[in-house]
Amino acid sequence: MRHTTHPIALLLLLAASAPVHAQSAPKPLSLWYDAPATQWVEAVPVGNGRMGAMVFGGIARERIQFNESTIWTGAPRDYARPGAHRHLARLRELLYAGRQAEAEALAQVQFMGAPLRQRAYQAFGDLRIELPDVDSTSAAGYRRELDLDSAVATTRYRAGEVTYVRQVIASHPDNVIAMRLTTDRPGSLSFVITPTSAHRWHMRKAIGGDQLSLRGIVEDGVIQFEARLLVRAEGGRVVYTDSSATVSGATSATLVLAGATNFVSYADVSADPIARNDSTLARVRGRSWGALLAAHVADHRALFRRVELELGAADAPSVPTDRRVLRSKSSPDPQLAALLFHYGRYLLIASSRPGGQPANLQGVWNDTNTPPWDSKYTVNINTEMNYWLAEPGNLAELSEPLFHLLRDVAETGRSTAREHYAAQGWVLHHNTDLWRGAAPINNSNHGIWPTGGAWLTQHLAWHWEYGGSRAFLRDTAYPIMRGAALFFLDQLTVDPRSGRLISGPSNSPEHGGLVMGPTMDHMIIRDLFDNVIRASETLGVDAPLRARLAAARARIAPNRVGRLGQLQEWLEDRDDSTNEHRHVSHLWGLHPGREITPRGTPRCSTRRAARWCSAATGARDGRWRGRSTSGRGCATATARIDCCRTCSRSREAAPRSSRAAACTPTCSTRIHPSRSTATSARRRGSSRC
Repeated sequence: MRHTTHPIALLLLLAASAPVHAQSAPKPLSLWYDAPATQWVEAVPVGNGRMGAMVFGGIARERIQFNESTIWTGAPRDYARPGAHRHLARLRELLYAGRQAEAEALAQVQFMGAPLRQRAYQAFGDLRIELPDVDSTSAAGYRRELDLDSAVATTRYRAGEVTYVRQVIASHPDNVIAMRLTTDRPGSLSFVITPTSAHRWHMRKAIGGDQLSLRGIVEDGVIQFEARLLVRAEGGRVVYTDSSATVSGATSATLVLAGATNFVSYADVSADPIARNDSTLARVRGRSWGALLAAHVADHRALFRRVELELGAADAPSVPTDRRVLRSKSSPDPQLAALLFHYGRYLLIASSRPGGQPANLQGVWNDTNTPPWDSKYTVNINTEMNYWLAEPGNLAELSEPLFHLLRDVAETGRSTAREHYAAQGWVLHHNTDLWRGAAPINNSNHGIWPTGGAWLTQHLAWHWEYGGSRAFLRDTAYPIMRGAALFFLDQLTVDPRSGRLISGPSNSPEHGGLVMGPTMDHMIIRDLFDNVIRASETLGVDAPLRARLAAARARIAPNRVGRLGQLQEWLEDRDDSTNEHRHVSHLWGLHPGREITPRGTPRCSTRRAARWCSAATGARDGRWRGRSTSGRGCATATARIDCCRTCSRSREAAPRSSRAAACTPTCSTRIHPSRSTATSARRRGSSRC
């Protein structure tokens, strides 16, 4: 699965061990284009963590597609299947006997969540702007740009004798999306703006003399929403109907968009979206565009300017970003990799803020009610990758929405642990949604994977290691990690062939197939047990539990090297050297885990580990055939073993989105000490990479 923040993960390994310097204004960082977007993926994103918008930059017709992070299908519910644990022993028996198909058929009927599928993130609507006086065929000097340092999307062009400029921001301090439209000739700005809904059940209405309201309900669910548009014109007049606002004879205009739903929590949908928007607009009504912009830029830069990265001293090519990306195939452009790194940080700032939802598969941006993979939280790698940059990139507070999700699934996952495994603690499988489903979903050959929540707890441990907050460890991290560990003390079972503890039924993402004892599970569980043991020692609590975890950890089936010199993906030595499946789940212990290191595991040498990576992705001569998460996972794994020769060679054949993660011979990284975590981040990065 693709997500726009993933490609920067490897470059953060550079940032984690960098020197700290004083904060300064970075070099210009922007994505820019010389034509409007013709499809959604070409538009530029802005976001404030709760709302997002995609700006198309049209000339005579502009489209601003917008989202709100709690507009989903579905309703509060428990996804666990009552009594599923009664079939657990039989599933294991079938798998031990090699009767995989029978086990999968039984699990599909008796062990999957109810309902079988989770719910989908939804679009909200569009703002459509028509400029009747503009002839798009005669426009000149066109430029649309996303300035990463200020988080402002700007569209500029000249039509006839008039220069038009539009600026769009998504303000976190003011909780709105705002747009400024200006011309350089008095009285030359005229346009019609119409809000539209992505949902069938909606209504529009002019209210309050200067606002348009768009209200509705998600058809397949209980979420109610309202968007509220405030229109202010300078030097002209505004006329409202129930469906649109017409501005004529103005020199400039400011549009302010608020959006809200009735969502309070995964178990509570009692809020009033209209009252929420009333409150938001009451706070911004008297504020000028200049005040809105200044507050927004200051808030964004307080986060964005914490890190600088430079890869070489060459000037950036003066070509639009889309052509620059294509040109980089044949002409080295290290600053493009730096730009991609900063774009990743920008996207996390825009899609994950304290008090909101975590970044989902598409961050906070989505233009369809049937998005790929429902745009959920896929926790068998995608959600984790979204947040890999938070701690080493000195954006630790942006993980707060993820930690809130963990608190939620630690609650909903208790019933899943009880009903599916007769176990204590809590469990989360490979996906969750707004309603915090924790049960296995979709299909038994890949949906039964009980280590999704355990992997997510790694971010709690990182946050503690980087920040050093004993209060965070005591009050937030330890209770959640402890509950996950208690589950695995019950879930691990004795392998009758070896006497070792193994996990199962499970699978090896994304290879699939229901099995007992996949390597990735054991790596994650060992890491979880290690983190809980260290945390309990730090807090001076749970000595008996600590001893149980240490004993169980020592009995978990170890990593094995197979007949081909490969790290086995399963307990059995059945890896196929001709299999070109692109995923490398069994390299979790190399990255983001830490149990495979060049010095600590001599048998897992750097060259051997690189060959494992190549074999697992169907590569030849170190060239990656995997796309998206798999290619980037291989890139980060290769970087962890310092195999820059392989990394450099692989870069040339890597997908374009992965090339930012290639080794770069000359770089300078600065992590600004705007939070106390910066110094500890350096220590941890240096010791682990």
